[in-house]
Amino acid sequence: MPVNTVKLGTPTTCFPKASSGPPRKKQKFLDIEGERKESSDPDPLILPSELKSVLALSTEDKAFVQSTRRDIANIICGRDDRLLCVVGPCSIHDEGVAVEYGRQLKQMADEFQGELLVIMRVYFEKPRTTIGWKGLINDPDLNGTFNINKGIALARSIVLQLIKQRVGTGCEWLDMITPEYLSDVYCWGAIGARTTESQPHRQMVSAMSMPVGFKNSTTGKVDVAANACISAAGVHCFMGTVNGRIAIIRSTGNKDCHIIHRGGSNGPNYDAASIMESSNYLRQKKLNPAIVIDCSHGNSKKDYRNQPIVAASIADQVSSGSKDIAGVMIESNINEGKQKLDMNNVQSLEYGKSITDSCVDIKTTYEMLKILAAAVHKRRNLEKMVDAAGMDRMLARTRLSKL
Repeated sequence: MPVNTVKLGTPTTCFPKASSGPPRKKQKFLDIEGERKESSDPDPLILPSELKSVLALSTEDKAFVQSTRRDIANIICGRDDRLLCVVGPCSIHDEGVAVEYGRQLKQMADEFQGELLVIMRVYFEKPRTTIGWKGLINDPDLNGTFNINKGIALARSIVLQLIKQRVGTGCEWLDMITPEYLSDVYCWGAIGARTTESQPHRQMVSAMSMPVGFKNSTTGKVDVAANACISAAGVHCFMGTVNGRIAIIRSTGNKDCHIIHRGGSNGPNYDAASIMESSNYLRQKKLNPAIVIDCSHGNSKKDYRNQPIVAASIADQVSSGSKDIAGVMIESNINEGKQKLDMNNVQSLEYGKSITDSCVDIKTTYEMLKILAAAVHKRRNLEKMVDAAGMDRMLARTRLSKL
């Protein structure tokens, strides 16, 4: 299948293109010290309403997104005892791979639907510690041409194809403008460790109608994520954009927020002691102690082969009765590991392998989900035993009172 081709009958010519002509005239700007800086003239960006009219969300697909959002919110709020599992590539760079991965993930989601709510990690924006490829939206051709109009159209097309397969979708919200183009097609969102403390991102989440997870800081501190949940649940008034026009946004608050343990420079935080510490802290803050655990990043010590170890620990905690763990995140792709992107030789990329963080493969993903589903089943059996024991004690007390 061709790499990065817009689907659903979308003619790419209907979107403004990045210029291939001579360099644009430079504009002079003054920095805060009065030094003159130069910047190229900006390219026009398609309006959200124009893109959504071409790549529209059908009534049936919209109902699926809303239903999945409600299911996730029920898990986060403790009304549904399943685990939320956000599973998929570190980042999407190939349309064909994304759709095929979604097809295989759908089979696993259906198999474990009684114990797990599996949605796909569909990330198009890649936060960078310094510099590097910033994701399919920013550079869809993987070669430094930055055809963002093509990227945003391709991203929406991919998500729509996944939704039509009835694959739930999740992403990390990074750029403040991206939600205008894509928020209606996502079931869940995350705010990354580098932006959890950002006030604009907290305000943005407060206006979203989907569950959102805030990751702990890069050092591993959870208080930042907890404060983000409090902030996002509140009402805000802030400057933003509506269909490309600068506007005053008045949010109503997002009550379906939770924290994400992703480990940090201080070490992993997926163990039972770390979960209990965070749960107690969240209760002190009068927050719902629902924790999603990222099996990758700091928790895997940046070694993808450690993700199954993290999942096994989570499964042990759940099967022992823990209700504070609401879900997991797994970085997974068709093939394991990662490969280096050579922008001068994009054709050499191996099919189904990450170009950002390393991932486990499909087979390992299945085994991880299987043990998590079994853990939920064991927890349910444990609860039945506890309930039965409690009923026996109550009946015994009743009999004694009649003597």
